Amino acid sequence: MEDSSGREEGCNTVSQQSTVMTEGEWLEKWQLRNLPFHKEEGHPLLKKYLDNFLNGRNGLKIFFPLCGKAVEMKWLADMGHHVVGVEISETALKDFFTEQSLSYSEETVPEIPGAKLLKSTSGNISLYCCSIYDLASTVVGKFDAIWDRGSLVAVNPCDRERYANLMLSLMNRRCCCFLVTVSYDPSKHKGPPFYVPDSEVKRLFGQCCDIKQLEKRDGFSERHRTWGLDYFWEVMYMLLLK
Repeated sequence: MEDSSGREEGCNTVSQQSTVMTEGEWLEKWQLRNLPFHKEEGHPLLKKYLDNFLNGRNGLKIFFPLCGKAVEMKWLADMGHHVVGVEISETALKDFFTEQSLSYSEETVPEIPGAKLLKSTSGNISLYCCSIYDLASTVVGKFDAIWDRGSLVAVNPCDRERYANLMLSLMNRRCCCFLVTVSYDPSKHKGPPFYVPDSEVKRLFGQCCDIKQLEKRDGFSERHRTWGLDYFWEVMYMLLLK
């Protein structure tokens, strides 16, 4: 498996470069509850490396890009942190509050026409319903930590640089960003999730960040077999501003 993954990095995902998922297609996935990427129990790698993520800090402001209805948002909020997420699907955000038994309010966002802000009554979870590219530090401020599981691998390959520049603009000086990518044979599956090789992570973030690979985890399942794959790795990185 290691050898296969390494060889695929050399072919540089040419087969996926022109693949584009529209906002309408993502919204349809949520409407139909076609959510194979959602983890009901939270991500094991975040739990395993939580001490690295928090680094002894309390009351952090934590960003969840393309948050969906990630259960880790409530988990971290219950620890006393303030969670901010962004998601294009209002269905996903309302599902989150319903499934976590949280009451919430809705507000408009003056800086972003058409956007909504869904905020927990306790005030420690704030979820923006809009395109991630409509966010800016002038709207949401900067963050102490970012949990990117399923976000970089979901954005269209042609938008990666734009996405990475946004993430960098939202990091404060001590921000710890956990980034989870996936590795498989991109000639056998068009994505999403899109294959993001180690070289791409370095290209996007290496100039501004120190990058440490924390773990490469075998995530292969029967679902991946139905895609025509014979291996599927999850790779978690820790990014710290230089």
